[in-house]
Amino acid sequence: MSNRTFIERYVLPAALKVAGQKHVLSVRDGIILNMPFMLIGSFFLIFAYLPIPAWGHLMADLFGDTWRNKLLYPVRATYDIMALISSFGIAYRLAEKYRTLDPLTSGAMALVAFVMTIPQQTLFAPVENAPAQLVTGVLPISMIGSQGLFVAIVIALMSTEIYRFVHNRNLVIKMPEGVPPAVAKSFLALVPGFCVLAVVLIIRLAVEASPFGDINNLIATVIGLPMHHVGGTLPGMIFSVLLIGILWTLGLHGDAIVLVFIQPVWLSNMSENLEAFQHNQPIPHIFTQQFYDLWIAPGGTGALLGLVIFMLIRSRSRQMKQLGKIAGPAALFNISEPLVFGIPLVMNPYLFLPFILTPVVLVIVSWAAMTTGLVAPPAGIALPFTTPIFVSGYLATGGHISGTVLQVVNLAISMVIYYPFFRVWDRLKQREEQQSEQQAQAVTGSAVVSSFPANPSRQ
Repeated sequence: MSNRTFIERYVLPAALKVAGQKHVLSVRDGIILNMPFMLIGSFFLIFAYLPIPAWGHLMADLFGDTWRNKLLYPVRATYDIMALISSFGIAYRLAEKYRTLDPLTSGAMALVAFVMTIPQQTLFAPVENAPAQLVTGVLPISMIGSQGLFVAIVIALMSTEIYRFVHNRNLVIKMPEGVPPAVAKSFLALVPGFCVLAVVLIIRLAVEASPFGDINNLIATVIGLPMHHVGGTLPGMIFSVLLIGILWTLGLHGDAIVLVFIQPVWLSNMSENLEAFQHNQPIPHIFTQQFYDLWIAPGGTGALLGLVIFMLIRSRSRQMKQLGKIAGPAALFNISEPLVFGIPLVMNPYLFLPFILTPVVLVIVSWAAMTTGLVAPPAGIALPFTTPIFVSGYLATGGHISGTVLQVVNLAISMVIYYPFFRVWDRLKQREEQQSEQQAQAVTGSAVVSSFPANPSRQ
């Protein structure tokens, strides 16, 4: 039985059931609201970290040493408010699917509830290396961006369900006829909004009374606690990339959560590798930051470069081909967000399996190749994660072509794994486009027929 037949016979029916669920659809459609802003931000991100030293020197000469910070303004205005946009979009889409709720009110209610979960304080150092001071009355960027996405998803769904529960029981304030609709809707939202904020307040106070302090810290601590003990081993590396993929498919920024705990181990390994390389000694470690960035994540988290290639050369769906053209430049520089939120891969029952398993396979293959001596391990040379594939493998191994060869092999492996799932998704998108065209033609045909009189008179 071919892979395609297996997927269509066993995976596709289950995926269809999951994909048709209101909450899953709402999460997917709400997060897509970020896509145009993510694409805009990704282009600025590429130019901010273009892996060409001459480019950095040129920009510094023209615009000063702070040129990169200024170029990252659009990135911070797009990437760093992802959770805010998603909380509104998810609630809006879910209210649309229930039909009895006002989507705009639902979105605004979810946005307020999400902001209420965030402790409005942060640590700030006025100058470099100075003691950090507690500043209140601010929203920490980390919690309204990708790291807060999971909380935003949960709060958006929960607030809309509470809104629906109260609304369906007619526990609302209705204004008399003649009151402007906008004012009437505002009063209709009073009681549901109070109930939503009361529930969120209870949850926040309960978490604050615990050792975790806030909801985001609760999630990060529970997930990250075991990461300190598994960083430098093969099982630990497999567990790390597996967890990163699972978190991303749930809408949680897997890299931001997992890597913050495992990066100290990787950076320490990188430092020891660099010292050994400089003294012409055997490289002691395989698992470093460069190992993950350059061999396990070509095209960004999930090794999405192979998927982008298929979207460009094999897509029958116009939507997939166009998205491949837009996301291709970002994927070439290992930026995956345009695809993750553009397809989207979040809450996608069709593509979650290759997205999670491909990095695991690449870890095993790369580890085996470096352990046996077929490929030189990373030499501790710090390269920007945006360094394109093939060039990065050669540079990170200290000038060994084997690093590039392994990247070619890993890209081919990722393409083999993604292809059957891509074909199923691409055909689904193509069928949706064809159905939309047929419906549009039917509506146009009906309009043309109705424009003629039923019984035209003879002349």
